[in-house]
Amino acid sequence: MDTSLDRWRRLAPEAQLLTPDGRGPFPTVLIFHGCGGLRSHLHAYARSAVSAGWAALLVDSFTPRGWSRDHARMLICTGLRFRGGRRAGDVLAAIAGASRLPLVDPERIVLAGWSHGAWAIMDLLALPLVRTGEAGLSDAPDVPLTGVRGGFLAYPYVGIASASRGGRPWPRPLRLLSIVPRRDHLASVRRHMRALASAVAAGSEVSVWSVDATHAFDEPGLMARIMRYDETLSREALDRFAGFLGAISPPRPAPRS
Repeated sequence: MDTSLDRWRRLAPEAQLLTPDGRGPFPTVLIFHGCGGLRSHLHAYARSAVSAGWAALLVDSFTPRGWSRDHARMLICTGLRFRGGRRAGDVLAAIAGASRLPLVDPERIVLAGWSHGAWAIMDLLALPLVRTGEAGLSDAPDVPLTGVRGGFLAYPYVGIASASRGGRPWPRPLRLLSIVPRRDHLASVRRHMRALASAVAAGSEVSVWSVDATHAFDEPGLMARIMRYDETLSREALDRFAGFLGAISPPRPAPRS
């Protein structure tokens, strides 16, 4: 069984850190992709974070494991392997690894996930993290979450096998912004809200953007009926993402010379 830093060493070669100008350390958002892998629109979110004065760490869960996009679409998007509970270990390992980077402020971290990535974040936050082996990591109880200030959840998967599906309270509160598409083929609005009730029951401050769109509406190139790109709403999603980060930790003024 991996330790958190063992897992991070495996992920780190494919992780990408973008930072604003300056010396840092910076508040940092950790970005976790959906089941289709690290796609171009997530780089747009990372750039939006940098423009807001944040660093952005894009975490690739698939390439370090040798998984292609076709492999992911056949086995991960269908839920046959690497479900959110298992990928939660990647999220916890990324927190541990990022907290050691000199340009990252370990006390100002936000977790951001899209679809499968949001599922992994929610499954991690549902864990008590008091026992060895939780999230598949031998040292899970030793990774502090005190520096995690918020979570951005874009159309999270909240269906079968989601730890938050039943609305059981999370062990710890967190400030959240969740994007809930009203035409999400994977979950109704009611199911999304029931999953978010897990966070509310823990005392979390939860904001919801209910949007008339499909799952993955912010990914360019999707033209199917069940998943269709919407350019206007995608721009708004970027603005809301940056605004959420700014509300959690406004940019610090530059020191006077």
